Amino acid sequence: MAKVCELCEKSTVAGRRIQHHHSIGWRFKAPRSTRVFKPNLRKIKVEIDGDVITVNTCMKCYKRLQKDSKE
Repeated sequence: MAKVCELCEKSTVAGRRIQHHHSIGWRFKAPRSTRVFKPNLRKIKVEIDGDVITVNTCMKCYKRLQKDSKE
């Protein structure tokens, strides 16, 4: 299963981790390593065209759906 939001297609993104430690050995350049940012996904049931299906959504989409359902 891919870590992808099925509504907004938010997915895994690569980035850099920078260690801001100041000592003699790291005086000129801080060590950098790659890291991964993964979306915060949640499985919810959504009614689309009368059918209830289970979708993976990120929390941003989930909150938006919850807000729209209250109005």
